Amino acid sequence: MHVAFFLLLGASLTRFLLRHPGEARTPWIIALSITLALLYVLGPVLGPTAPGATRPAPRRLAWLGGVVAVWMVLVVLAPSFAWCAVPLFYTGLRTLPSRAALVLVGVLTAFVVAAQLQLAHGGFDPNLVLAPPAVATVATAVFLCMQRQAARQRALIDDLIRTRRELAATERREGTLAERQRLSMEIHDTLAQGLSSQQMLLQAADRQWDADPETARRHVRTAESIAEHNLAEARRFVHDLAPADLAGGGSLEEALRKLAARESAAFRVDGAPVAGLPDRVQSALLRIAQGALANVREHANARTAALTLTYLDDQVVLDIADDGTGFAQAPAPAPAASPGVRGHGLPAIRARVRQLGGTLTIESAPGEGTVLSAAIPLEPPS
Repeated sequence: MHVAFFLLLGASLTRFLLRHPGEARTPWIIALSITLALLYVLGPVLGPTAPGATRPAPRRLAWLGGVVAVWMVLVVLAPSFAWCAVPLFYTGLRTLPSRAALVLVGVLTAFVVAAQLQLAHGGFDPNLVLAPPAVATVATAVFLCMQRQAARQRALIDDLIRTRRELAATERREGTLAERQRLSMEIHDTLAQGLSSQQMLLQAADRQWDADPETARRHVRTAESIAEHNLAEARRFVHDLAPADLAGGGSLEEALRKLAARESAAFRVDGAPVAGLPDRVQSALLRIAQGALANVREHANARTAALTLTYLDDQVVLDIADDGTGFAQAPAPAPAASPGVRGHGLPAIRARVRQLGGTLTIESAPGEGTVLSAAIPLEPPS
C-alpha cells in the first residue's frame, strides 16, 4: 500500500507537470507533493495503532490530520491528485475507530468525486459520480473483512496457546502422579520390605538373646546383611533407580538367585534365557519377586517358598509359590493402598505387570498356600 501511494503521487505530479508547464501554481504543487511524501514517510516511524486499541495516540491523529489536509489542498489545486485517496482509505481505516474511519472515507470520496467532475470537460458523466464511491465501498469492505478475519485468527491463536498450556500442565501433573506411584512401588518393594525384615529379625534376636545367644547373633548378622543391601538400594535410587542386584551388568537369573538365597527360597530356571531382555522388564520382574517374597515372609507363615523363571517363545513367566496359610481371593483387585496403610504389595505388582502389557494370575485358598504368576510378553504391546 505504501508503494502504491508513492506511485500514484509520482504519477499525479508527472501528469500535472506535463499538462500544466510553467503555471504559477507549479511551485506550490511541487512543494506540497514533497511535503505530503515526507509526512507519509513519518507514518511508519510513529508506529501502527496497537491491535484492539479503542483510541489512537494523539500524535498519530495529528499525523493523519496533516496528511489528509495536505492532500486536500493538493486536490483543490490539482484534481489529478485525487486517486491518491485509495491508499489513504486504508491509512484512515487502520488508524481510526470504525465510525470515524467511515466518516473519513466518505469525506475523501467526496473530494475525489468533486475532482473528477472538475476534470471532466465533456459534460456530466455518471461514471465519475458512481465509480469513486464504488471503489471506496469495495476498499472499505475488503479492509473490514480482513480485520474481522485477523481478529478471529488472533482469538484462535490465543485459544490454541491457552489449550497448549493447559495440556502441558495436565501432562506435568500426570507425569508427577505416575512418578510418585513408581517411586512408592520401588520403595515398598525394597527399602520398606528390608526395614520390615530387619525389625522382625531384631525382635526375634531380642527374644532369644538370653536363652539362645548364638541364634540371636545369627538374626542380628542377617539383619546387618539386609541393612547393607538396603543401603545399596538407596544409593541406586539416588543414581538411576535401577535394582542394585542388576547393577554392573548382572543377569536377571543371578539377581533372582541372590534374592531367593536371602529369603531362604528355592529358585529354578526353565527354558533358554532370552538374550537382550529389556532392562525395564528385568527390573519389573525382580521387583515383583521382591514384593511377593516379602508378602510370603510377613503374612503367609510359610515353611517353604519357591521362585521359578520360565522362558517361553513369546513371553517370560515368573512364578512365586509358597505353602503358607493362603487367603480367600477378593472378587476384584483391591485398589492401591493409601499412605500409611499396609497391603500395598499386590496392587504394586498388578501395576507393574499392567505397565508391561502382561497378565497376573493368583491362585490361593485358606490353608492351601498361594501361587502368584506374572507373565510378561517378550514383544512390547502394540
